[in-house]
Amino acid sequence: MKNILIIVLSLFLSSSLMAAGSDSSSGSSSSKAETLYEDAVKLVKRAGKLEKKDKTDKAKKLYAQAFKKLEKAYKSDKKNPDILNYMGFTTRKTGNFEKAEKFYLEGLSLKPNHNGINEYLGELYVQTNRIDKANERLEVLKSCSCKEYSELELIIKTRGSKVY
Repeated sequence: MKNILIIVLSLFLSSSLMAAGSDSSSGSSSSKAETLYEDAVKLVKRAGKLEKKDKTDKAKKLYAQAFKKLEKAYKSDKKNPDILNYMGFTTRKTGNFEKAEKFYLEGLSLKPNHNGINEYLGELYVQTNRIDKANERLEVLKSCSCKEYSELELIIKTRGSKVY
């Protein structure tokens, strides 16, 4: 019974994501943007695994590939904060903090309470020694009771060691 519930919930969520694509009247650009986004997320996950194995150069190449897919997805769906979140994330992971911050802030202009963007922007602020700004992002997440809050809190507390 539990497996059936998980399957039904997964189908519901995936169809909800499809419906939340872009405002385009032709479903094809929304579908294309979603496919590019999903492909980019897979690359990001692979890159993260490589980073954990200290294969930083290979990880950066995958982050750059993911960014290219996200750029294309963004052209079809400019109102999706999740795309902007990953554009910021991949840009930050390749070392361009200034550009990453712009993507995060643009995403927050669409959805100010986006947990992922607030966490990742806070991480960027820690990386760039702007702890006061990181604490502002933590404050935004304070009431969410989410993993993003605890992860950012840990990163701020342990900023002397590289956790992000």
